[in-house]
Amino acid sequence: MPRRSRRTLQVAATTALLVTAATACNAAAKSDTASDAASGSGTSFTLVTPDSVGQNEFLKLAVSGIKDAAKQHDGTEKVYESTDTASQQQNVQAAVDTKPDVIVLVGFEFADIVAQQAQKNPKQQFLIIDACTTKTYKNVSCAVFREHEGVYLAGAEAGLLSKSGKVGAVDVLDTPQFRRYSDPFAAGAKKVAPGTSTGTRFVGGQSPFDDSARAKEQASTLLAKGYDQIMAAAAAGNYGVFEAAKAKGAYAYGVDVNQCPSAPGTVVDNVIKRTDIAVEKGIESVLAGRTGTTVSYGLKEGGISLTGLQDGVDSSKCVIADHKDVLKKVEALRDQIVSGKLTVDDPAAG
Repeated sequence: MPRRSRRTLQVAATTALLVTAATACNAAAKSDTASDAASGSGTSFTLVTPDSVGQNEFLKLAVSGIKDAAKQHDGTEKVYESTDTASQQQNVQAAVDTKPDVIVLVGFEFADIVAQQAQKNPKQQFLIIDACTTKTYKNVSCAVFREHEGVYLAGAEAGLLSKSGKVGAVDVLDTPQFRRYSDPFAAGAKKVAPGTSTGTRFVGGQSPFDDSARAKEQASTLLAKGYDQIMAAAAAGNYGVFEAAKAKGAYAYGVDVNQCPSAPGTVVDNVIKRTDIAVEKGIESVLAGRTGTTVSYGLKEGGISLTGLQDGVDSSKCVIADHKDVLKKVEALRDQIVSGKLTVDDPAAG
């Protein structure tokens, strides 16, 4: 599972509380990279990532978002790729020094850094994706996600596909924030199949975000009890969940990006976070003067989706591609959520 998935699940907790302070350190920065647009004479945008982009689909979407924003405004874009805490701080400072129209940052890692920079540079506009600062600043805008809406739809798929009538989830920790990835899954399954039994196991331990072995063990416990559809919300441990499901001939669901290629025939679908949409719409909002606010992106805004509901599902290697009948029913549920006729409870609310 991509590192970003670990970070994103951590963010589920911090965004619900409008983020706890990121920890800084004085470690020497590793090599950072920056790329510039070669043309454009309008506005300028800078993206700072918490990790190297590489093949990280979550961060690649953010890069696509800032490139599209630059095209739309005949502007330029620059991308700073960080490698550790020290380089994150240095890259934010470098971005501030160039004074672009909007500095976009992805992840809770930047919340504390941006809070400091926002106070020192009140004319600089910042946009944080997937997190926010504890305090509100007029020059800091935030974009967060309603993951629970997509998880609910994945649960509906599981309820429709389950042969045993038992649908479960492997979650990182037993907290309201992380239950956004398990409780709605159970609710979605019961919506379409009222008699469904549900259960959740938690990874826990000293490294809950990176323990594939413990995640696999928890998944195996559910599978041994007859659960045949498992929501994998175990961060880096998702691969362990996939392995356990494959060994039992059961099915699993991924998060953040399309994880079906990592376990073809086992991963049914994925709850996708469209960071590109959040970046594009966030920049648009800032340029329009709507700053200092937190905007939530869900199914209605296109910020949350399922791989099965996107173009290219037939080549996604997801099991759901072979169940068009199920997708039609899930599309109907999505439309009800978008229209407001159906509300998905958020375990982290209030």
